[in-house]
Amino acid sequence: MRDHGAGGRRRAHEYRARGRGRSGPHGARDAPRGRGGTSRLPGGPHAGSRDRRAVLADARDARLSQAPPPSAGRGVALRARLQAERGRRLDRAFAEAAADALDARERAFAHELAYGVTRLRGRLDHLISLRLHGQVASLDPRVLEILRLGAYQLLYMRGVPSYAAVSATVEQVRAEVGPGPTGLVNAVLRQVDRTGDGPEHFPDFRADPLGFLESWGSHPRWLLERWLTRWKPDDVRRLVEADNRRPGTYLLPLGTDAPQGAATLEAAGLHAEAVGEGTDSLRLGEGVTPAAALAALPRAVVQDPATSLVSRYADVPRGTKVADLCAAPGGKVLAVADRPVYTLAADRSESRLLMVKENARRVGLPLGLVVADALHPPLRGVDVILLDAPCSGTGTLARRPDARWRLEPESIRELVGVQRDMLRASAEVLGQGGLLVYSTCSLETEENEEQVEAFLTSHREFRIEATDAVPSRYLDSVGQLSVTPQGAGFDGAFAARLRKVG
Repeated sequence: MRDHGAGGRRRAHEYRARGRGRSGPHGARDAPRGRGGTSRLPGGPHAGSRDRRAVLADARDARLSQAPPPSAGRGVALRARLQAERGRRLDRAFAEAAADALDARERAFAHELAYGVTRLRGRLDHLISLRLHGQVASLDPRVLEILRLGAYQLLYMRGVPSYAAVSATVEQVRAEVGPGPTGLVNAVLRQVDRTGDGPEHFPDFRADPLGFLESWGSHPRWLLERWLTRWKPDDVRRLVEADNRRPGTYLLPLGTDAPQGAATLEAAGLHAEAVGEGTDSLRLGEGVTPAAALAALPRAVVQDPATSLVSRYADVPRGTKVADLCAAPGGKVLAVADRPVYTLAADRSESRLLMVKENARRVGLPLGLVVADALHPPLRGVDVILLDAPCSGTGTLARRPDARWRLEPESIRELVGVQRDMLRASAEVLGQGGLLVYSTCSLETEENEEQVEAFLTSHREFRIEATDAVPSRYLDSVGQLSVTPQGAGFDGAFAARLRKVG
């Protein structure tokens, strides 16, 4: 799907227009979506401005009087977004809000709306603020959230006609808050529809890259400041563009390669394409659900290519004993277990470890399972430790868009301490000659390169060990895995192979 480029409207593929004359809970799907402002008015080109305003008002009132009630999908998106703004994870908030029966189209609409608004919250707030002269902070949180939902439909969901987006949003604020803010919501959304999201509404990228990336790029300022100290503005722009795209859905076949896996899916009428890039991952075609793909190819795991690259980078020798200390949901350890090795999956959460057990049962791979804390691993005699440490997740902001708004600088500092302690604990239980594979899905140097450097300084018996198991483009100068969304086109990841030589 296309990215959210300035001035462009993104299609929500579930709600593309299908045929003329059809209608649904979100309006006539083949209605025009021009920016053109007002429609042609009676009275000819010389009609007075007062007459024009009166006709416009009459047309608006007539349209609103016939407005459909807010759809169930809009209600689900609103409930999920309000919970996310209170600090709850969006995936959990959405699952709870959508627990009531929704048909597939309505659920897809709600998902696109909730996740799209979360990705572009900063951009939407900037555009809304321009119409309110900077008074966004004074709005009732429910009104602001409903404005975001309405603006997103107008600008980025082509399948929703403008009049339907405006009228349904006005009715939603009336139902959720009361009649008071309906006039404001109606006026703001009509201005947004008329003026759009073109580059003239944002700071100039060359003159003020930080301001542009914060507003148009829809990322927290403090995070952008960090990235701009490491990368050029153009690179950071590519990164935020990658974060603001809807991520693909990927499958990693086990026991076979990508071409054979794709052929199996195609035989079941499911389209998938090999990613390549040193991985056997498959990108599922539009409309192909993970459930359908796994039914056709059960010996596979749903996994981003970045994760499969970490498993391949680990380059675990055959016949070794492997322990994954933060195993849930099991993608990495199952990819490793597809080789003739003995594998032990550990996680501090029993409920999350059950996910690993179920995935292992489905793909038919034997795993030892133990509930254990990676800070105190009950291990002896293992050859390889996989430590996928808790991290900021800044390499996965396309997949988890709410994380960018929940994350704070202090969170990274706290995570660095946890990672350091986990590395120390792993080093203590790993025997001489053993391999420790440390990985994160973060882009932050404190959690990655600097963390490994500090570990090697305090643990002189370890060395970075290179491998040619992944393409060299993903390796840094010392042999560590470094994958970025702007460079790879999928999630970001980091890993280091640390051999205990002394």
